[in-house]
Amino acid sequence: MITAPTPSMTRALPAEHRLRLMRFAHEVSFPQGTRLFEEGSRADRFWIIRTGTVQLDMHVPGRRAAVIETLRHNELVGVSWLFSPHAWHLGAEATTPVRAYEFDAAAVREMCQEDPSIGSTIAEWVGDVLAHRLRSARTRLLDLYAPYGADSEG
Repeated sequence: MITAPTPSMTRALPAEHRLRLMRFAHEVSFPQGTRLFEEGSRADRFWIIRTGTVQLDMHVPGRRAAVIETLRHNELVGVSWLFSPHAWHLGAEATTPVRAYEFDAAAVREMCQEDPSIGSTIAEWVGDVLAHRLRSARTRLLDLYAPYGADSEG
């Protein structure tokens, strides 16, 4: 099964909107093993990875956290910041040293409310990222649990 690439900010946002969004960015670094956020905690920021990898994971009682997806260069880390109640649905951990752009979610949401044009574009981008991740998770589940894997569905 061929999947489309994850929608990146550079492909999803027009140059003018990217420039406006980047005004809210500041560079951060995380050593390997750093937890960026935990399920249920307040989603008050998000990141775009410059270098390194981040794994999204889900708490499984009595077991190790289940890895949902690995994110890399130019990928968005965090979508819960855009949707009420602004709480993380997953956890995230740097699996290598990471350099990223970090954004203040409240400031970006305020910009989006003040300018519906950029708000719509950002909401569409984040929605596309979320849809891509749901499709990827569905494919992984089919590969694990379907009788013949994801390629056999009709």
